[in-house]
Amino acid sequence: MDQNLGIASPGVPTIIIGNHTLVGEDQIRDQLEQVILAEQASSGGPAQGNLTVAENSPGTFSHLTVPLVIVAAGIDSLNPCAFTVLIILLLSIIALQSRRQVLMVGVTYIAAVFLFYFISGIGVLSFVHLSGISSLIALAAAVIAIVLGVVNIIEAAVKKDGFFLAIPESKKPVIERYITTATLPAAFVLGVLVGIFELPCTGGIYLTILGLISNTLTFTEGIPYLLLYNFIFVLPLIVILLAVVLGIPPERVNTWRLENRRKLRFAIGVAMILVGAFILIGPRLL
Repeated sequence: MDQNLGIASPGVPTIIIGNHTLVGEDQIRDQLEQVILAEQASSGGPAQGNLTVAENSPGTFSHLTVPLVIVAAGIDSLNPCAFTVLIILLLSIIALQSRRQVLMVGVTYIAAVFLFYFISGIGVLSFVHLSGISSLIALAAAVIAIVLGVVNIIEAAVKKDGFFLAIPESKKPVIERYITTATLPAAFVLGVLVGIFELPCTGGIYLTILGLISNTLTFTEGIPYLLLYNFIFVLPLIVILLAVVLGIPPERVNTWRLENRRKLRFAIGVAMILVGAFILIGPRLL
């Protein structure tokens, strides 16, 4: 029906009455009654059998829920890239600066990571809404999440030194330069750089959720989900920062990170596969 009626940007819900098409809640609320009256007038009476409501049918990838966003963001937040850099940053400044300065530098870094991902999400949402390919984006992102999950599991099981899904070695000198500077502007730039360089670690799940948001909600309705996702994403960074400021040595946090990084990667890999599979298969189970 979308193809026959030339609908460039299909969405849910959609109502088709005769040759009239209303896409999205706003159009339906504003125009439904007048379209029905116009169709009745043109046909000489009440329209019979011309009303079609496109609900969340299997394969539309529109089963977005708050728990799904929270779970996906929680999985994404456990990636080691962002909090590895934060821990190293805290290790480098904890002995040289006051607790207040450490807190300010850490907050600046976390705010930069949050803003980078939030603004990137807005950009992706805008592109997907304009292009009308939200279902395709969700499908592709789900496949990417599964592939990255498998890579994480394999790396956690067999690789001895270094990880493929990590900040590239060639970019680490740039990051180290800003870590040693440890000023507020440097911390902000550091957060943005980490956001850019760690996309191989996190891009699959985030893109999947963005595809679901764009396929299910209007741009404005999707903003609160995007804020929620990114808050959950930086929550482990906030916990680490508060723990260090309250007196837990960053060395202890770093030791825990090193001892458990393979377990974390394995758990993240399994979770990414489950999220991707749910996106692909879930609609058919609803």
